[in-house]
Amino acid sequence: MTAVAELMDYADVIERFDPVLGLEVHVELNTNTKMFCGCANEFGGEPNTKVCPTCLGLPGALPALNGKAVEGAIRIGLALNCEIAEWCRFARKNYFYPDMPKNFQTSQYDEPIAFNGYLDVTLDDGEVVRVEIERAHMEEDTGKSLHVGGATGRIHGAEHSLLDYNRAGVPLIEIVTKTIEGTGERAPEVARAYVSALRDLLRALDVSDVRMDQGSLRCDANVSLMPKGATEFGTRTETKNVNSLRSVERAVRYEMTRQAAILAEGGKIKQETRHFQEADGTTSPGRTKETAEDYRYFPEPDLVPIAPAREWVEQLRGTLPEMPSERRKRIQTEWSLSDEALRDLLNVGAVDLVAATVEAGASPDEARGWWVNTLAQEANAREVELADLTITPKQVAEVIGLVSSGELTNKLAKEVVQGVLAGEGEPREVVEKRGLKVVSDDSALLAAIDEALAGQPDVADKIRGGKVAAAGAIVGAVMKATKGQADAKRVRELIIERVGS
Repeated sequence: MTAVAELMDYADVIERFDPVLGLEVHVELNTNTKMFCGCANEFGGEPNTKVCPTCLGLPGALPALNGKAVEGAIRIGLALNCEIAEWCRFARKNYFYPDMPKNFQTSQYDEPIAFNGYLDVTLDDGEVVRVEIERAHMEEDTGKSLHVGGATGRIHGAEHSLLDYNRAGVPLIEIVTKTIEGTGERAPEVARAYVSALRDLLRALDVSDVRMDQGSLRCDANVSLMPKGATEFGTRTETKNVNSLRSVERAVRYEMTRQAAILAEGGKIKQETRHFQEADGTTSPGRTKETAEDYRYFPEPDLVPIAPAREWVEQLRGTLPEMPSERRKRIQTEWSLSDEALRDLLNVGAVDLVAATVEAGASPDEARGWWVNTLAQEANAREVELADLTITPKQVAEVIGLVSSGELTNKLAKEVVQGVLAGEGEPREVVEKRGLKVVSDDSALLAAIDEALAGQPDVADKIRGGKVAAAGAIVGAVMKATKGQADAKRVRELIIERVGS
């Protein structure tokens, strides 16, 4: 059993240390085929069915570069304000791991295709932090290991391991930041906001589905601490493959408190990889972290260098969409949003979702209300990102339309949303299956009103005496009798008419 790590109170960490971050984000491209062969680039499927001699690394098999992957890499670099190399090449990164069939990874080392860029990141309170980009380089993904047996799903304690090479060779772009300093207590927030902003940008470029839950976007978080007043960086750890925005923030915060406790006791930080534990927000040791020399990089002899023509690069620059930050400014103006309302949208990751809901026919105010309130609460309760809820903007717009037409009340609409999230079908299907349609027949409502008035005869006298608020008791009784499927406003109108007649 792993011993529980000693942690320092976060306020004490900030008082005694300065955090230094470095974030490496891996994004799988959505090309039709893999990086160096013609195998399908698709998530999932039966293990080892999307493989060939090239991505399995069999003797004599030669790679052929995917041109669309190069195009995607250049567009990512341009969107990140990077310089695009006039000449670059691939290298072999040599190391042994069972899920890498060639025993080396075809990557880029000292000559990346994009370098020296930046991304401006907006924090929860509107402050903008510029994160500088060291490089964005092309490489291929590895396969997957499934460790069977044991309590953690990791190799330690497993009875045996299975290997699936379907993912081996999938086009991958690794985006590496320069060291991020000076963020203080906001370091975890900056890390989350950066990955969130990067995900939004990549989604806008349409180069990846950026599904963190499926591994098409994953973050390695490097964290180290410097004692206040120090000038040399501390020893870093690298928490690997963190796969949600919330987890990025938690992982950075945990590593800061863990490392600080060790340093305060006079201990030393091991330069190692670590694994993030979703269940409790802790990290656990992985392997001793290699240096670049350990990988024995050398130029890939089977691939020619890449020299993107400047004309082509400028053509690709012309294909860049409206950047997320520019789009938000435009939306804020078009929807007449205050800075606070826009921040609410940003903080829950709802800008694109609301925009898509508006495009599907809803009004901005209604769409914003559903995503920021009802659906954000659902996402929090399920501990998932808002975009990962199993309901689409089109479905939300349909629910809003059913309320606007009077077919649903807001209360019934929330039940419909629950049904959609539960996988019961489209909104109208849920309405039919659950029998949620509003009772709009006045005769049925009048019958329920008469029954309620008969049970509370004094209420009618109060209403006739001018105490109209007393009608609320009858409205409540009718809503109960109709299982919430009556329009409360219409019921109140009918009560007043009935008592006054």
